[in-house]
Amino acid sequence: MSSATIDLPLHGNGTQLFRKLRRLTFLFWPAAIVAFFVILGQQYQWIDVYPEQWVLPVQDWLNQAMKWLIHECSFGLFTFKELTRSLAWLVSWPFKLGMGLLVQGFDISFQLPLLGRIEGHLPHVSWLGVVGCVSLLGHYLQGWKLALISGGCFLYLAVFGQWVSAMETFSSILVAVPLGVLFGLILGIISYWSKTAEILIRPLLDMMQTVPIFAYLVPILFLFGFGPVSAMLGTVIYAVPPMVRCTHLGLQAVPDSQLEAGITSGCSRIQLFIKIKLPSALHQIMVGINQVIMLTLNMVIIASMIGAGGLGYDVLTALRRLHIGRGLEAGIAIVVLAIALDRLSQAITQSRRRKTASSKNEGIRHRHSLTALGLLFATLALGAEFQWIALYPEDWFISTAPFWDGLMSWINIHLYDVLNTLRSFLLIYLLVPLKKFLLGLPWSVVIAVLAYAGYRLGGWRLALLIAAAALFPAITGYWEKTMYTVYLCGIGVCIAALIGIPIGILAAGNDRLASGLQIILDTLQTLPAFVYLMPCVMLFRVGDVSALVAIVAYAVVPAIRYTLHGIRLVPIPVLEASTMSGCRKRQILTKVQFPLALPQIMLGINQTIMLALSMVVITSLIGTSDLGQEVYIALTKADIGRGMVAGLGVACIATVSDRLIQAATARQKLKLGLA
Repeated sequence: MSSATIDLPLHGNGTQLFRKLRRLTFLFWPAAIVAFFVILGQQYQWIDVYPEQWVLPVQDWLNQAMKWLIHECSFGLFTFKELTRSLAWLVSWPFKLGMGLLVQGFDISFQLPLLGRIEGHLPHVSWLGVVGCVSLLGHYLQGWKLALISGGCFLYLAVFGQWVSAMETFSSILVAVPLGVLFGLILGIISYWSKTAEILIRPLLDMMQTVPIFAYLVPILFLFGFGPVSAMLGTVIYAVPPMVRCTHLGLQAVPDSQLEAGITSGCSRIQLFIKIKLPSALHQIMVGINQVIMLTLNMVIIASMIGAGGLGYDVLTALRRLHIGRGLEAGIAIVVLAIALDRLSQAITQSRRRKTASSKNEGIRHRHSLTALGLLFATLALGAEFQWIALYPEDWFISTAPFWDGLMSWINIHLYDVLNTLRSFLLIYLLVPLKKFLLGLPWSVVIAVLAYAGYRLGGWRLALLIAAAALFPAITGYWEKTMYTVYLCGIGVCIAALIGIPIGILAAGNDRLASGLQIILDTLQTLPAFVYLMPCVMLFRVGDVSALVAIVAYAVVPAIRYTLHGIRLVPIPVLEASTMSGCRKRQILTKVQFPLALPQIMLGINQTIMLALSMVVITSLIGTSDLGQEVYIALTKADIGRGMVAGLGVACIATVSDRLIQAATARQKLKLGLA
């Protein structure tokens, strides 16, 4: 008995000591790897600096492949270039139709046998008619509240002088969104039916979502030419991935009971798909459509670089001239348009009118449609007599540009010393030391440590993937630019997390704060990335500090949103049990809520990294020397290989961070018993 009583404590202490030693090995091996490579680096220079003779000419290969594709690749009677230009010509027709209806009108000219040639001009739809039709659509879907919101958003565009540009953007959206939905739906169905197709499509979607948007523009410019049609096709490519994923997930989530009922009733495979699977997946598919609309609006400014007009061109022009007021007005107009389209698309998803429409008589069913048609024709007829009905008068415009310009001037005059001190502090004590440290790290050490982290979190397969992704910038000659991108993005993500996580925790415990914060987050998420650059440049001048502030402001939203969501997802019985066990409020937060919400918080950090990377590419316009600058230079010089290699370098950074965070999140869920 005495020996038993002595052995138990020894066994417990031994187990605890063993666990502590295991935890220490996680830190020991990276330190050992670093020491090993540092010692070797004193004798072998290639361990510290990747040799230039080992660099592979990947960008030259890509340039040659693109030249072959454009000039030599053919399919029978047509070359590949002719096919792409034919596609662009085909897409241009619905765009011209939309522009004619909403912006320009139609010039008509035709010959009649008895009357001779008739020429004239059909006016475009009145602004008053568009506002009224949008309001009627909102009323049909969800009543007067949505009618006021959607109609008010479009009225805002007219009152603040953004109507013509907004309708040009809206015309491109009316073409790009259906194309994105169609292609995404087809690819989602194909990936659902075929496992081989899914294996091939999934990495392609990952690459499309991580390669910077700028990198799309260079090959699109070569294949489809310069103009709004090329911009729309680039927008479609950018917006397709979420539609594919949502379609695939929706079809996978169809309950087995519904499928069994369809099989029992004698449905064929096609009938089962059309009558049961697609209707059941409709809600998830509508979520994908909503994402396509939002991503299309996100793309409007970047698309203006290759010929798209509208609000995106206005923001880009204001950024180049540093007209803060005009740029913010156009950016806010994009936000307002996004809010209206987002609410309408969500209402279509949630509306129950379609389910009850069959019980209504024919007249009531089409009341809104008839009213909308009547309104359009009435405003067209009255617009011929009263110009203010056809086009909102310029004398009635309201402009906030002087206010924003004055606010920036006041801040620069009265807070110059404070801002300059903050800028100098960030440069001297944070940015410059970290940049020197990261740029001075040997490439071999970075790859080895990342591969070890991948092995510890996910095994050899993940380690090999991480090592390959981290090695790509080195073998293509972009290692220094990549580490510069990591430095700027890493600091921005850390600051965004330090700001966003506490705000999310505070909002999770206060419903009023959470509801007000939700409006701010929605606005920040729909505000175009370019809009963040203008005030940052005006306040902190061109350089890394302006880029850092813009990255933090743009990327902080997911950190707040996912933290709030994760804290609120903690089960109430768990909170009650911790309260009954005597835990204080702070202990409940640190010991219960935060650990259980950590997987959701990590997903938010992952999204923060993705947004930071996309913003880092855009900050190349204000003087940063990262991979984004290479992509932008490639766009200006039409160098396809250079742009694609730099874009793939950004995708490699995103892949490494995404896979490591996913593996860490999976381990945390397994540890908590959530998986």
